Amino acid sequence: MKEEQATPTPAPEQDKKVDNGHPDPYIWGSYLALLAVSIIELFSASSQEVHVGDIYGPIIRHAMFLGMGLIIMLVLQRTHFTKLYYAIPAFVLVSIGLMTLVLICGTKINGVKRALEFGPIMLLPAEFLKLSVALGIAWILSRSQIKGKRDVTTQGVIACVILVLVSSGLLINQGLSNTILIVGTSFVMMLVGGVSWRKLGIVALVYATLGGLFFGIKMMAHKEVEATPEQIELARINQTDVRAVSKDRSVTWSNRLSRHFRLNKYADPITDENKQEQLSYIAQARGGLTGVGIGNSRENARLPLAFSDYIYAIIVEELGVIIAIGVLLLYMFLMGRAGRLAMEFKHTLPCLLVFGCALVICLQALFHICIVVGVFPVSGQPLPLISKGGTSVLSTSIALGVMLSASRWAARSKDSEVARHELNVLPEEIANENPVNIR
Repeated sequence: MKEEQATPTPAPEQDKKVDNGHPDPYIWGSYLALLAVSIIELFSASSQEVHVGDIYGPIIRHAMFLGMGLIIMLVLQRTHFTKLYYAIPAFVLVSIGLMTLVLICGTKINGVKRALEFGPIMLLPAEFLKLSVALGIAWILSRSQIKGKRDVTTQGVIACVILVLVSSGLLINQGLSNTILIVGTSFVMMLVGGVSWRKLGIVALVYATLGGLFFGIKMMAHKEVEATPEQIELARINQTDVRAVSKDRSVTWSNRLSRHFRLNKYADPITDENKQEQLSYIAQARGGLTGVGIGNSRENARLPLAFSDYIYAIIVEELGVIIAIGVLLLYMFLMGRAGRLAMEFKHTLPCLLVFGCALVICLQALFHICIVVGVFPVSGQPLPLISKGGTSVLSTSIALGVMLSASRWAARSKDSEVARHELNVLPEEIANENPVNIR
């Protein structure tokens, strides 16, 4: 018998044939709207950072990072997503490496090692690690699809869980919210990525068991520790009781949970321990439906971290509840658009890239907003693109750039001719049909 001849792989020029003509305009529209809110509100919220003769310093620094992020987005949207596929393992490894360095020789922020300093540049690798988990899971699941079936190999599921557990272990000391974000993102991505219900149930059991064990051990082993000079200075700057920052992290978590579930918390008098949340509630109550006007915030000068962890409170105060709800809907629209694109794509990789990146952005935005309005316990999460923080802006820009790349280059199910061309471009191991469309 004659051996079948392998079909020769066409040259990379096929990239042009799967170009849909332009990146998704709805993603660009959401980005530009959030950009406008960011520039306006960060200037108002940065009054605590303004020094004599440096009124525009904070907004100029923020604008520089936004400009760098825009360049990243423009470059990524012109890059075929298959090239990004090859870069994902390196991005994951670098993110894990940087987080490991933070634990070894990182700079403390609010009493916990969070940053790496490179001269005048301060990098928060946690922001990159959260995105790298989503990209890494997209990479793993796209390679682990079972042909002709809506399911993923056991090895693929195990690889995803290992990535999540390693990343969670590196982030857990910085706060529970980052760990919850990673676990939630991974679970939803596995659901969309075609993992069977039986395997999803096992994954949920593993997450719940390990999470419960860790939290139980931390609560049993908590202890008060002597305040360091840095913690004493931090308490002085934030005008808080030094005892609030001189405890083991498990005590901090326990105190935040107990304060969150107390009765009539919105009416409590302001104390050293609840100062942030109470001033946040005051700012939101003062804003009402229509707000006090841009630049007229009163609480921005009193509310600690008004420019980052609590910027949504300043948005409510200045622009009002109606506009603040509009900001929330912008993130929801971005998630909805990503979901629509994920359903349209012919193959697995672009589906998971778009959906995973949107999930990281929107879950973080929801966490920030829920913390600020009092739905979730206090924890530090920046509002993507809007809060001050160069690493967060760059990480969000990378995520949006990946989404734009997939929206421009990926074939849609209805475009059979384009889909055939895309098969010639995709590496063989990821040329799988989108599990969303497998019945």
